[in-house]
Amino acid sequence: MKRLITMLAAAGAALLGGPAFAAGGDELLKQQCSACHALGKPADGGVERLLARKGPDLHYAGAKFNKDWLVAWLQNPTPLRPGGAMIANAVKPGAAGAPDEIDAGKLQPHPKLAAADAAAAAEALLALGTGDGLVTAGAFKGEPVSGAMAALLFNKLRGCASCHSGKPGAGGSSGPELYTAGDRLRPDYVVEYIRNPQKFDPHVWMPRLDLNEADLQKLAGYLMTLKQGAAK
Repeated sequence: MKRLITMLAAAGAALLGGPAFAAGGDELLKQQCSACHALGKPADGGVERLLARKGPDLHYAGAKFNKDWLVAWLQNPTPLRPGGAMIANAVKPGAAGAPDEIDAGKLQPHPKLAAADAAAAAEALLALGTGDGLVTAGAFKGEPVSGAMAALLFNKLRGCASCHSGKPGAGGSSGPELYTAGDRLRPDYVVEYIRNPQKFDPHVWMPRLDLNEADLQKLAGYLMTLKQGAAK
């Protein structure tokens, strides 16, 4: 009987926008997120794990995400990585000699959470990785940047648009979209990740650009201007 009541409650909540769980945030992460995401720093940091993972690592989520965005996204998730966590696992040959294309049938949609569960999950996620030393407070200086020069860095000079999209329908698809970066990501994290992606994951395929500090700040400042309302 208890199991039946739980199933009926979950079904009813799904009709209202997502399943509801009685568990707290930590337990919810364990039940709903741990199968696809690393919630603690992986003991096995090898290439095989990176190739096989179903979702991005979240063990430093507290240093990465903005709370308001995270709560809203968990309730209504939209694709952040057009090719999934590992694009090589989601491509198929193009027709008649055309370039390879993403096979949408291989991509699994992210489950929706009810509002209360999204808030609890976000609270638990934002407690992860805040004291692991990956991100230094104040790394982003917030200095005024030339939008045109920073956009040139992103699209041309440093090749970011080869893997990332700075606006919907443009740029690459092997990395996460960045036209909502200003809503989604914390600026200090953006600086530290661009500075040294391999500090976060030794085998991640994003190259270390070795930017000078001025260009690093320009690029991070530009990304912070890319927000959902401004995406065109």
